[in-house]
Parts: sequence; C-alpha cells; structure tokens
Amino acid sequence: MSFDDQSKIALALHGRAGGGGGGGAGLGSATSRAQGGDAGVGGRRSGGTEGWGGRRKAGRRGAVLLHPGLGSRPAGLQRPRRGRLCTRGDHVKNAASSSLLLPFPKRRDWRAGGGGLEVLPPSLHAPPPAPRPARPAPSLSIHPAKLQQYLSAPPQERSRARGRPLPAPSTAAGTWRGGPARRGRGARRGAAGPGREGGHCRRTGRGGPRDRSSRGEGGLGGGGGDRGGEQPRDASPPRAPRSVGRRGRGARRWSAEARGRAAGAGAGAPLTDTCHLCFPSRTGRRMLRQALRRGLRSCCRGLGLCVSRHPVFFLTLPAVLTVALGLSALRRFQPERDLERLVAPSHSLAKIERNLAGSLFPLDPSRNRLYSDLHTPGRYGRVILLAPPGADILGRAEGALRTHRAVLDMKVNHKGYNYTFSHLCVLRNQDKKCVLDDIIAVLEDLRQAAVSNKTTARVQMRYPSPTLKDGRSSFIGHQLGGVVEVPNSKEQRVKSARAIQITYYLQTYGSAAQDRIGEKWEREFCKLLGRRQQEHGGDLQLYSLASFSLWRDFHETSLLARGKVLVSLVLILTTATLSSAMKDCLRGKPFLGLLGVLTVCISIVTAAGIFFLTDGKFNSTLLGVPFLAMGHGTKGVFELLSGWRRTKETLPFKDRVADAYSDVMVTYTATSGLYLVTFGLGTSPFTNIEAVKVFCQGMCVSILLNYFYVSSFFGSCLVFAGQLEQNRYHSVFCCKLPSAEFLERKPVWFQAVMGAAPRAPPPPPPAAPPAPPAHPEADPYQHHFLQHFLREHYNEWITNIYVKPFVVILYLIYASFSFMGCLQIRDGADVLRLLASDSPSVAYAAVQRRYFGAYGPVIGFYVYEPLEYWNRSVREELRRLCAGFTALSWVEQYHQFLQARNISAHNQSDFLGVLQGSFLRQPEFQHFRNDIIFSKAGEENHIVASRLYLVARSGGREQQRDVVEMLGRLRPLALSRGIRFIVFNPSFVFLDHYSLSVVAPVLTAGFGVLLVLVLTFFLVIHPLGNLWLILSVTSVELGVLGFMALWDVRLDCVSVLCLIYALNFAVDHCAPLLYTFVLATEHTRTQCVKSSLQEHGTAILQNITSFLLGLVPLLFVPSNLTFTLFKCLLLTGACTLLHCFVILPVFLTFFPPSKKHHKKKKRAKRKEREEIECIEIQENPDHVTTV
Repeated sequence: MSFDDQSKIALALHGRAGGGGGGGAGLGSATSRAQGGDAGVGGRRSGGTEGWGGRRKAGRRGAVLLHPGLGSRPAGLQRPRRGRLCTRGDHVKNAASSSLLLPFPKRRDWRAGGGGLEVLPPSLHAPPPAPRPARPAPSLSIHPAKLQQYLSAPPQERSRARGRPLPAPSTAAGTWRGGPARRGRGARRGAAGPGREGGHCRRTGRGGPRDRSSRGEGGLGGGGGDRGGEQPRDASPPRAPRSVGRRGRGARRWSAEARGRAAGAGAGAPLTDTCHLCFPSRTGRRMLRQALRRGLRSCCRGLGLCVSRHPVFFLTLPAVLTVALGLSALRRFQPERDLERLVAPSHSLAKIERNLAGSLFPLDPSRNRLYSDLHTPGRYGRVILLAPPGADILGRAEGALRTHRAVLDMKVNHKGYNYTFSHLCVLRNQDKKCVLDDIIAVLEDLRQAAVSNKTTARVQMRYPSPTLKDGRSSFIGHQLGGVVEVPNSKEQRVKSARAIQITYYLQTYGSAAQDRIGEKWEREFCKLLGRRQQEHGGDLQLYSLASFSLWRDFHETSLLARGKVLVSLVLILTTATLSSAMKDCLRGKPFLGLLGVLTVCISIVTAAGIFFLTDGKFNSTLLGVPFLAMGHGTKGVFELLSGWRRTKETLPFKDRVADAYSDVMVTYTATSGLYLVTFGLGTSPFTNIEAVKVFCQGMCVSILLNYFYVSSFFGSCLVFAGQLEQNRYHSVFCCKLPSAEFLERKPVWFQAVMGAAPRAPPPPPPAAPPAPPAHPEADPYQHHFLQHFLREHYNEWITNIYVKPFVVILYLIYASFSFMGCLQIRDGADVLRLLASDSPSVAYAAVQRRYFGAYGPVIGFYVYEPLEYWNRSVREELRRLCAGFTALSWVEQYHQFLQARNISAHNQSDFLGVLQGSFLRQPEFQHFRNDIIFSKAGEENHIVASRLYLVARSGGREQQRDVVEMLGRLRPLALSRGIRFIVFNPSFVFLDHYSLSVVAPVLTAGFGVLLVLVLTFFLVIHPLGNLWLILSVTSVELGVLGFMALWDVRLDCVSVLCLIYALNFAVDHCAPLLYTFVLATEHTRTQCVKSSLQEHGTAILQNITSFLLGLVPLLFVPSNLTFTLFKCLLLTGACTLLHCFVILPVFLTFFPPSKKHHKKKKRAKRKEREEIECIEIQENPDHVTTV
C-alpha cells in the first residue's frame, strides 16, 4: 500500500470521525483547542470535545497515526494523560516527523471510499497543537491481510455487519458529512442552523435551542444534534457562546479575546479562540460541605505529618505532663465528706424552707421531734435493738436499758480530757437535761412495774401515742417497731414488739473542736455496740448508725473497687493486645494495642492531677470516669490502627501516618467535640446535682486529654511501629526478619514465629492497562482475623435476604420492651443505692424500714403569720389541713385542756391568758413552749408564729415515694388556703424535686446532641447521614433507658451519667459506619453496607468487646453503685453493638439514601466505555501495530 493510499484512507477516516461525533469539526475545519476542542483530532477530555471527543464519560474511539516515513514508530509519539491511550478527542502529534494520531473508530465502524466520506482540501488542514509529554504505549501486532480485507469490503456489507444505516451523501461542494454517531444524554435530534462551535459548554448557539448533549455541542457549521449537522462552508460563522457552566465536570467558557476573533472571522476562516475552564455551577451547600470536609482532612493530615516528623517530641511531652501532674494528684487527694452537697439537689425549695424554719425555731433543740430515718442533721448516734423471732423486746427491757447505760457512761478522750454523752448532748430548755427518746421512759416504767409486782407480767400501753408517767402524751411510732396489737382493743394497746430504736443527739455549735469530739464519740459509739453485740450473742441483735456512716459507706465503694479496677485494666490490655495481633509477624501490631490502652490510662492519670490541682474532691461516683474515658479513647486507638491498615503499604511510613490521620481523626475530632458539648452542658447551671456536675467536669478534662494523648503519644508510637514495619523488623521481638530462602530451611514453628507475607507489589505504571481486580486476601492486611470474619462470613450472613425478616422482628421486640420499660421509670432518690451493699448502713436501713416503716417522717407544720386561734373557724381550718395525719398539736391539746376544765376562751385576752398562765405551766405541757413564739405590743400579747407536727402512715416499702406525694399535696395548700404555712423535714432536702433535677442533665445533653446534629445537617457531606445518626442515637438511648427500668435500675446520679454517656457512645460508633455508607458509591445498598462494615466493623468490634470485658470485674464489687454502673454500661455497649452489627446493616438496605444514581452513572460509563485502538500505518505493508 503506497503512502498516498494510506493518506487518503486516513484523511477519509478523519473526516468521518469529525463529522459524526455529535457535531464536531473534521480535520478540514481549521479549529484549534482554543475553540472548545481539537479540530477533528479531538479536544481535551475535561469537557465536551469536537469530533469523536466529547466528555471523558463518552465512549472511547481509536485514532489513526499518520507517519510519512518508514520503520518503527517515531520516538516522539505522545500518549494522552491519566494512562489512557487514545480516546475520543485526544490529539497526539510527533513534532519531529509531523505524525498525527487521528481519531479512529472501532473496526466495525471503519469506512473507506464513498458513502459520504470525502477528502477535505489540504488548505483546510489545521496546524496540530503543541505536543504533550507522555510515555509511549505498548503495541500489539495484527495481521495486515485482515485489515486490507475489511477495508476492501463494500460499504453496505460493513454497514450490515454493524447494524447501522449509512449516512446520506453530501450535497454541497466543499462540505462533508459524518456517519451516525451515538446519541449523547439529553441531545436534541437533528437541530439545524448555526450551532455553537466546539463543544465544552453544555448549550448550543443562537441558531438552535439549548442542547444537553454530552459529546460536544455542534460542529463547525452543524447544529448541536446527535448527528453531525450540515452547513455550507460559506455560511456565517457561529456566534461566540455565553459563559455557561454545565452541571458535570469540565465546564468551560469562552474568553473575550476568543469571542472577538470569532465575531470577526469570515466564512470558512479557521476559528482560533481559546477555551478556559469554567467555575463549576454546583450548589453552595455542596461546595461548603466539600470545602469543610477537605479542610478538616487537610488539617488532620498536617497533624499527622507533624507527629510523624517529630515523634520524639510528641512522645516525651505527654509523658512529662503525666509524671508532673500525676504526682501532684497523689499529694492533693482529698475525699468529699458532705454527702448532702453531692446527692441532694443544689437549688430546691426545701432548703429555703429549712432556712425559714430555722429562723423561726432553732432546729438543733427540736431534732428529736423532727424525726427522719437516714437524713437526720448534725451529729448523732442511733441504735436498733432487735429481739429474736418470736420474742418480745419489751420483756427484755433490762437488757435494753443496760445497753443504754453503757452508751451514757462511754468516754472519749480529746487533748487529755474525757467527754461523755452528758457533756455533748442536746439540752432541753425547761430543765437543762439531755434530750432522750421517750421510749427510755417507757422502758423504765415497764422495768419498775415488773420489779414492784415481782412478776413478769407487763402493763399494757397504748400505741403509737402512750401517756407517760409524768402525764405527757408522746408519739413513739418511730421508737417501737414490729408491734403486735391486742385484738379487739379500742385503744390500740400493745401486745408485743420486736424492735426498739434509740437516738442520741449531740450538740452542734459549728466549732471545729466540737465537731472532732463528736466524730470521735460516734466512732466509739459504733465500736461499743459492736462489742455489746458479741456479749449478747443471740439474745439481742444490735444495729448502729451515726451521722458519718452514710459518708463512710459511700466512700467505701471506691476502696472495695480498687482491686477490681486493676483487673479490668488487665482484661482491657489483654483484649486490645490480642485483637491487634496478626499471624503476619511484620504487620501485626500487638504492642500498639497495648500502648493504646496505656495511652488512655496515662491521660486519665493526667486528668486526675488537673482535677485535684483545681481543688476537686474525690467521691465514689468518679469511679466511672476511667471506664467511660476508656471507651472513647480506645475507639480512637482502634480506628487509627484500622486506618493504618487501609493505607498503601508502598508509601513511606510518614505518609502512611498522615493518611491514617486524614482518614480517622476527622471523625474522632467530631465525636470528641460532641463529648465535650454534652458533658460540658452537664457542668452548666442547668445541672442541679453536684455529683453530676463534678463528674461532668472530670469527664470533660479526661476527653480533652484523651484526644491530645491519642493524637500525640499514640501517634508517635504508630510512627515508630511504621518505621519498624518499613524496615522489616519483627512486630514483637523487634529483630530483622529473615529472608524467604532462609525461612524455607527452618522448621515450621520457626516459620510461624518469624514469617511474614511478602510486600504488596507496587502499583502498575499509568501507561499499563488496568489489571483485573485481585482477591481481597491479596492485601496482607486483610489477613486480620476480625476483618476476615466480617468479610467472608458475617457480611454475607447479615445481608442475606432470609435473615432480614428475623432482624426486623428482633427490632420490633427490642422497641416494644424499650417502650414498656420507659413507662416504668422511677427516680432513685434513695441514697442507699449509692452505698456498699454489705455496709452497716444498708443493714441498718433494711431493719429500720421493715420494723419502723409503718409511719413516715415527722413533718414540721410552721405557721408564720398571726392567727386568731381562739376563733372556731381557724381551728376548723387547721383540722382540715391536718386531716389524714397523726397530729401532735398544741392547739388540740389546749382545746382539750379547756374542755376538761370547762373554761371558756372565745376572745384574744382570755385565750392567751389561760394559755400562758395555766396551760404552759403544767408539767405535761411545758414542752409546748418551744412551739409558740409570743410578741408583746404594749399591754397585749400576740402569737406571731407556731408549729405543729404531722405524722402520716406509710406503705413501708415505698416510703420515699409516699413522702414525695405527701409533700406535693401539702405545698399547694399553702397557696390556696387562708393560712400561710410551710412544711419541713430534713429528708425533704434530698427528695424535693429530685426527679426533675436528676432528669435535667439527660434532657440537656440530649438536646445538645440534637442541636449539634441539626445545626450541622447542611454542613456534613451528606445530610441523610445526620438523619440516620439521630434515629440511631434515639433508638439506642430509648433501649438503654427502657431496659434499665426493667432491670430495676432507677434514675439517680450514676444512671443519669451513664445515659449521657450512652448518647456519645452511640454517636462514636454509629457515625463512621453511617457516613461511610451514605458516601459509598457501590451499585446497591447491600454492597455499601458490606463496604462500611469491612472498613469500620473491625475497630467497632474491638472497642466494644474490650469495653464490655472491662466491665465484668465490676460485677464482683459488693456495692450498689458499681452494680448500677455495670448494668447501665453493659446495656449501653450491648445496644450499640446490636445497632451497629444487626439493626443498621439490615435497615440501611431498605431505606434511603438510594444508590440508584451511582448505579446509573456506572452503567452509563460501562455502556460508553470502548476499547482503545490506535493503528500505526507505515510504509512497510507487512507490519501493522494495534495499540
């Protein structure tokens, strides 16, 4: 074949390509790349191009390389960028030999000779563009006989073989028409008229309507149709297009200079305008999301590079901080002793009422009247004497009195002086004697009666208000318990009783010396009763309680848990080490798992040092801080290890660390910030419980230091481990790994200990064709046992169509029990739920509630305004207010006194005269002087304030709830009735609005999480990720709350803190999984779920497993606080694990986001993708090369 024949074929084929590519100018059109594409030869791939060019998404075509010389391919042959050989629109030129690589269709589309293909005049040939440097592509030989046979075939046979009609012949001289081309997306068929030149912009010229073709927007004279337009050469030149960007990538605009040259060009003149990249017309939200995400990834990558370049500094600085602050924590350790400050609501109406009542009537002298079970203010000692089953404690009055006298005679030494109870007791105003319980007088009367009668018979007494020997009527419902009444008795006389409770009240002056003496007396009191218990044996059982007992038993929880916390640490270390190991001795990172846990530990020690340096005081609720901080810190550690495995092994270790930081630290930064938001809100004034506030302060410091230590200290450890791996050192023994030839000569055990998989091959050069996808196991890091299990077994099982119905049923059961539990939530105002379970206080409270729970606490009813007590209507109003209670009222006693003596007192003077002159002077009524405040104005006296005492019967087990209901019933009466009063009992300080106070931190934290997720709804990379995250966190939180109620866990300061942590724990583990899913580009949701689990499932499983195993030792701590902590955290981890590995993988395959747009895009790419064929025709007819 001669050179002239070769040139004709090539030019004809070039003309065919230029005319059929959706309106592209052929070789004869003297357009250049400045006109939106390379004339005929094709344009750049970043936008729509002329000829067979079009967008990169368009199908590929071959190209003809014309070379006038002989021999092999010239050395200057150029190749398109990004590893493509010859695509539609690519223009390659050899500057030395003027060889042209022309667009060439596939073999089935070849044309030769007639059929509408004409050779353009040589004068219209455009100069080729400047060459782009590229590598020469490899060639593949094809026999020249087959090429000649195809070229010599008639056009009808070739068209029939393709199944496409021939183009109509050209009708105008000097024109050309191309064959039919594939229709682009949205292209308008057969649009005639003056079209737009060259095709990077997505709209046609003025001559036709807008065209959305993806293959270029029209030829030199053709309209922007999908078949090349037909336009005479002498037609008016097209107008310069507007600068309009297209929706996809690579939109372009025309420069002003190009528009000027296009407007001034004559008919048939070559267009030489230049085309520039247009600013993409994407929406502002998507641009903001992309910019934010890329900016955060760049910052995290910079952090990773900084750590990898200075590992020694980032390893030394945290260690020095830990040593300095940890030692200070040991020196400044101080426990919190005020239990009321910790667990009682900080701001409550009960504290205001206490101050008002104390200003009217001093509380210290009346503590014996305002009985409270466990919350008695001031210093005191209390003992319960319990008779054996079937015995009567009243028949053992002598033994009880001996114990009483031993307490009175007990001495404590302070600075050389001995103090007894008589020196420290609270004194009565009337006779300056020690205040003692009335049950002592009852026992004395019974003993004297038994001695005088010389028999064991007893005098029966009334219950609960007997009349004592001195004539007083006293209430002993809280001092005599387990009472069996005489049947058919009109006055409720006592038949037998099981228990007696005696309280010894000490003075409280506020001085430090008095307080120290009182504390010594209380400790000696508890020791004395312990000795008396051993003396009595089984005759009497003694239970003691003092004012410091609650604090002692509350603090004992931390002492009991010290050993168990160390066991938890060992379990977490073991789990992290084993889960980070691999069979590959080079790529396994067991020491990194160990160092990751130690990193979190030293960060917690540093946080403790900062906490104590800022005058923080330790309490047992802070025992949960290490477990909660460990759950978040190890999540970052395992994610960094997982991110390291996803990096390319061929990169330098510093770049791998930077890539791991870029991949992981964005999410870890966001979740750490969410921890700070939620626990920071817990430190706000909205939190009304001091224990919750102190815990949240400790957690904020711990989370902040967790982030710093993981990103610095552990990052430095990762750098050193990466350097060892790059230099092929053993991951455990840190020795150089032997070669494969050396290992082959060693035993199997040696190969197992020292063996490593070969390094992954480097990526192929860009010029090489893409290799077929390898099996995932080809990556050595995929041999990790957890990744292998998830990829090969679990992902296929959980996405099985037969498993999904059972998962849906499981979630319905889960939701049902959660809602059922949420309806049974109860507050945990009982302080006993925070104490050690086998402590003396818990044992005392159990006996007290069993035998003395029939009556609730004694409520002080304070009237703080002058009343006309002599008026019958006022007395009736007081009776209505006291209805339902056992009233200990001076008003009733005085009224009975008047009736017994037949005295009439219907006016103020008579009423007050008899009250002061006669009633209060009687010995049995003298104690009422402490309940009335008189004032004198001139000659008249007035009662400005008075108090009564109310006692209500209780249900026993739910006494706390009864007290709260009673308080809620009395307070509204103070506003609606005409009498102004307040009610108070020391236990109200712990119970008042406790439910609202304990729930407020959870509501605040939940609102904070919701607010953060909603505010970032339009800033994240995909809004549906935030929507799924809100639903997942809500489901986890409701599950934890509901199952807590079903497991008999009440809302107290510990469970509330766990609920706040459950919000963050769910976000910490669900967020990476969900965002990876919504950003995945696989064809189906199932494939996206598998990809998400494969990428993050290993780190989630490692962290939750180590977290749950670390909780197991808490189960063996004999404390109610640790039981609550264990139950709540176990439910948190279990519900999160259930959602991450069961519920979300199934439900994400049902609901949005849809993956159809990714599927359509990939399907379009697959349809338009065609083979690249380049034919180099040389002078030698025996050698034809196909690339």
